[in-house]
Amino acid sequence: MRIVKWTLGAMAALLAAAALAAAIYGWRSFPALDGEIKAPGLKAAVQVRRDASDVTHIEAQSVADAYFALGYVHAQERSWQLEFNRRVMHGRLSEVFGTATLETDRTLRKLGIVRAAQAQWDKLPPEAQDLGKAYANGINAFHATSSQALPPEFHILGVKPGEWTPQDSMGWALMMALDLGGNWGSEFARFSLLQRLSTEQLWQLMPPYPGTAPATQVDLAALYRGLGAYRTGSDGKTAAAPAASQLADLQEWTRGLGHTEGIGSNNWVIAGPRTQSGKPLVANDPHLGLSAPAIWYFARLTAPAAPGGKPLDVVGATLPGLPSVVLGRTAGVAWGFTNTGPDVQDLYLEQVNPDNPKQYRTPQGWADFQAREEVIRIKGQPDERLVVRSTRHGPVVSDANPAYDAVLDARKFVLALRWSALDADNTTVLAGMRANFAQSVDELRAAFAAYHSPMQNMVAADTQGRTAYQAIGRVPLRDAANDLRGAAPAPGWDARYDWTGWLAVGDNPRAEHEAITAKGWHATANERIHPAGYPHFITSDWEPPYRFDRIEALLGATPRHTAQSLRDVHADTLSLATKAVLPVLQATASTHPLAPAALEQLKGFDGNMRAESAAPLIVAYWADELTRQLVVPKVGEARFKALYGKRSFRKGLEVMLLDPKAGAFWCGAAGCAEASSRALAGALDRISSAYGKDVAQWRWGAAHAAKSAHRPFSNVGALAQFFDVAVPTPGDPWTVNVGQYWANQEKMPFANRHAASLRAVYDLSDLEKSQFIYQTGQSGLVFSDRYRDMKDEWAQVKYRPLQLKPAAWAHSATLLP
Repeated sequence: MRIVKWTLGAMAALLAAAALAAAIYGWRSFPALDGEIKAPGLKAAVQVRRDASDVTHIEAQSVADAYFALGYVHAQERSWQLEFNRRVMHGRLSEVFGTATLETDRTLRKLGIVRAAQAQWDKLPPEAQDLGKAYANGINAFHATSSQALPPEFHILGVKPGEWTPQDSMGWALMMALDLGGNWGSEFARFSLLQRLSTEQLWQLMPPYPGTAPATQVDLAALYRGLGAYRTGSDGKTAAAPAASQLADLQEWTRGLGHTEGIGSNNWVIAGPRTQSGKPLVANDPHLGLSAPAIWYFARLTAPAAPGGKPLDVVGATLPGLPSVVLGRTAGVAWGFTNTGPDVQDLYLEQVNPDNPKQYRTPQGWADFQAREEVIRIKGQPDERLVVRSTRHGPVVSDANPAYDAVLDARKFVLALRWSALDADNTTVLAGMRANFAQSVDELRAAFAAYHSPMQNMVAADTQGRTAYQAIGRVPLRDAANDLRGAAPAPGWDARYDWTGWLAVGDNPRAEHEAITAKGWHATANERIHPAGYPHFITSDWEPPYRFDRIEALLGATPRHTAQSLRDVHADTLSLATKAVLPVLQATASTHPLAPAALEQLKGFDGNMRAESAAPLIVAYWADELTRQLVVPKVGEARFKALYGKRSFRKGLEVMLLDPKAGAFWCGAAGCAEASSRALAGALDRISSAYGKDVAQWRWGAAHAAKSAHRPFSNVGALAQFFDVAVPTPGDPWTVNVGQYWANQEKMPFANRHAASLRAVYDLSDLEKSQFIYQTGQSGLVFSDRYRDMKDEWAQVKYRPLQLKPAAWAHSATLLP
């Protein structure tokens, strides 16, 4: 008995010691928010204070020190996020995660993000390079000198922070452009589908923008089949992907590159005559993939003017990895972005020389591929030596790519990518730095004249009452003889498909103050941003105008706007896309035992995707079932699986149900009513299996929780419950309060994965009344109570003050040289 008691006592002591060690580690991993902190590399002391909104205020004696301190704070709060993102852009994830991330590493190495970043860095003016170095020095100084324990991700994975270089900041700007700025994936999707569909059927499944014809009148199916571009016998089936228990979401991201559907945002500026205060209002909610920690970190940077310069005083959303406020305000001007989505990516079919596979065809004859070797280190495996080939258009993206191998006859052709953001004259980082000094709309426009990629719709207003809209960034010009217009891969040996120059900045779409005042507002939501008579081609892949039309209606319905009325627009969850197909579902006959109760829920449903309602759940499952039933038999299971998910085919489904000619093909002899009945039965089976058979208890919010996913632990069950951040939400991919889901996911197919990454409202009558919110919290440390403290406010569309001069401080620290 004494031995048993002794053993139990020893075990209890060990457990207590382990608990104490864990508590000490947790305490040591918290950042120092108060007191004095040594930060070698500073030229003078910097005040770092947090206000009641948890916005970090950095007050320095020079702009360089302000940038240094921002880097230090980013590392202090988001060190794992920085390390993971650095490995992504360098293509060095497989060193840690093995073959699960090999596809991502290959893709980033082929694109040459780091090489392009270096070339762009070399062209920055010296003063911008100095600031980029200061920011990187701040990150590295924290890792070199701080006694703060590393976050648990480093210990669990056995990783140490790598050096952050100023070129990495250039690279991270390119990664944002990669996430937002192109349609190469849409081009390949069309190419793949045309292996099974006619050109007419393709435009039914992927219809053009409402009221317009397809971008090209070329018979694409005949073009590619005539060239013999398709691999025979594959039917779109890809090789099995490596197991990716920790990085499934990263594989989804990689395979969705160059895909524009659902990538969007909302913004609008209200002219003074349409507000109660008489001064403008600005609202913004950029839509991005939800992550934990969030992509944003809110901070204020202030420093006195250097000789011949301007003082710095700006507050808003920063991106860890970039040395400036991306979205926000100064004391004089506020601005917001949405993604323009211009066609700045073209795929080219490059014909391989049958007598010499090291050559490809050009307008002048055969030319050698440029080639370099990239060594990818793989945990637990031998290194991979990847040969990266390039043509006169850009990197060959079809090499070592299972999705492309399944469709393209690689013996005859490869696919190369022309992407504007990789060009050495990309000065987006410089534009971001300059914008932080602007105090008026005119100064802001002048700063963003250097902006390159990804093109953004900027709305802005200043305290003098001036308003503006302008698309900022670069758009390529295409030859009048280019009959494909970037809609699908072009024959690379035909010079008429080459870009011919760049649209002049002055020709970018814009709206001046007078026009905005006359209308009362200007809004964008990724719709076609120019009138029908606009003389230049920007893209054919605009987002359908569901959100834009709803915003226009809401803004027009209020005679005088306030911050509260703008909040109500942010919160709106009426889905015009759902309303378009709802009558078909409401008229559906079904013998399913749950159908009477389900159809009763739908009787009074108006398309408002409320979290507490059952009807949105029924619509979402039914639309998913119906899309699968109609599309899979026509394109094949493997091809559908490769293309469906982030791409919803919802606009195509609308065409199939409402256009009799299209419906005859897609629904078949039995008709669309019968297909809808089968889809409803399948939907009710799936819903009842997941949520029970009491239809009255079904709730959309239970299926549509916003999931801010941690990388890499979101897919590790034991860890996801701690590292992920989730909260029930309303909306769908087409509501103003957006909530995009990926219905191809086996687990949580309707989880909200891509939504308002932040919301902000700026009141130009008193910019200290400005407000913001985002979906997690400022801290990237999972143990911190600041890791997820904004999620409920975000879900309820509430805000926190965004001030330059808060009334009090929650924390106050000083960084010392």
